Amino acid sequence: MAELGFWNFASQNPEPLALVDPNLKEWSRGELLAETNKIAHGLRSLGLTRGDCVAIVMENSAEFFQIYLAVTQIGLYLTPINNHLTGPEIAYIIKDSDAKVFFGSARFKPACVAAREELDFPESRSFSLGAVPGFRALEELKHGQPEGLPEERSAGQVMNYTSGTTGRPKGVRRPLVDISPDLVATLTTGFLGMFGVQPEDDNVHICGSPLYHTAVLMFSGSSMHMGHTVVLMEKWLPEEMLRLIEKYRVTHSHMVPTQFHRLLKLDEKIRSQYDMSSLRTMVHAAAPCPMETKRKMLDWWGDAIFEYYAATEGGGTLVTPQEWRKYPGTVGKAWTNSDIKIYDEDENELGPNQVGTVYMLLGQADFKYKDAEKKTRDNRIGNYFTVGDVGELNDEGYLFLRDRKTDMIISGGANLYPAEIESELIQHPKVADVAVFGIPNDDWGEEIKAVIQPMDGVEANENLTDEIFSWCESRLAKMKTPRSIDYVVELPRDPNGKLYKRKLRDPYWEGRSQI
Repeated sequence: MAELGFWNFASQNPEPLALVDPNLKEWSRGELLAETNKIAHGLRSLGLTRGDCVAIVMENSAEFFQIYLAVTQIGLYLTPINNHLTGPEIAYIIKDSDAKVFFGSARFKPACVAAREELDFPESRSFSLGAVPGFRALEELKHGQPEGLPEERSAGQVMNYTSGTTGRPKGVRRPLVDISPDLVATLTTGFLGMFGVQPEDDNVHICGSPLYHTAVLMFSGSSMHMGHTVVLMEKWLPEEMLRLIEKYRVTHSHMVPTQFHRLLKLDEKIRSQYDMSSLRTMVHAAAPCPMETKRKMLDWWGDAIFEYYAATEGGGTLVTPQEWRKYPGTVGKAWTNSDIKIYDEDENELGPNQVGTVYMLLGQADFKYKDAEKKTRDNRIGNYFTVGDVGELNDEGYLFLRDRKTDMIISGGANLYPAEIESELIQHPKVADVAVFGIPNDDWGEEIKAVIQPMDGVEANENLTDEIFSWCESRLAKMKTPRSIDYVVELPRDPNGKLYKRKLRDPYWEGRSQI
């Protein structure tokens, strides 16, 4: 197997463009490699050895990539931490991951300072992008270090933490393998290869989501390891993405349905003025995509819209645009090296067209939740694992997701799926975002509540509520129509589109036993 890997591409041909950072600074492969190697040598000078962990709380930046590329060529674990967490939440992950070095940022100064102080984390091993009290400047780690590749290179790993929506986040730790980082990088590019993406080939990847997210770093990192240019955004704005796609002739990306919604809400005159003809493989995942939204994106961007289903722990399924047109709503069939099964509550395997909990084959991607053996065991049946999603397989083996088990509403004994209701409400022209969940009802157990973020300039009042209920009459069965609607200025999502639904739901259940 011919080895790929950013380090190989940059060493052999340092001139091509590797990265456009959020400040629109353009980095050649050679420039990015030189800074990467300085960090690798700097970490070794601190005494870090194979298997040690490094934690990072940082915005999307060239420096984030430098740290990622440094760590994964000297046998370390990298734990990216959600930069929206509080100081104590960050401290928990740093401690749980056994991180030996903490990279922070001035953008998140209060939380980084609070985390370091809570842990009494040594200043000698704390480095920041920008000035942060108690942290040394990142440039100090690089100062005086050589720009050449380190000796005795070995493959590292990214150890992501699950979101922790139902408890403390847990690190998904996979064993290090005793092969070269170049070979590991080559193997990881196989995932992009499943979508037909090839090395170099004038490919340009645009990254508009946070690098701390598992799939985002995997897609953009794999693109670098395939010799592609990566265009990196910090704050995702729909029109700015279109502008960058046109300017850099972007070919592929990893997106989430929330971004599709916001692109489609742009005025048609704005959308039509940008050239999207370079797009080949715009992959989406992370949340259910309403069928109407996907149809509109396919009409706009053509057969460049691919989808997959997976998790931090592994996966998964894939669906091409042609397959989706044949089976609207599917998230695809199992990957070549994977498998999907549906089980009921008693761990009985279900046949086609029966709804149950979705389990995915571990295959070679075995993992354990760090220091959480019970959680590891509880999420498995044999060699299959679940993240709690509900769905069914059709006769041809295509997976259709319903919702997360924890989000399902049980009203009068009927199972109702918020994702189905949300997918209709989001199509309303005055709705910017929506969340649907169950709240207490003394007669029915639960009733449907919708919380809506109106479009900018739209007044949230009874007239809007009446208009939305009228909209629902022809689109949703009465039993699926929300009983009431509340309005918020902005729903609690992270920049990657993940909705923290518990923050909305919990106040309605205060003092009650939640179903």
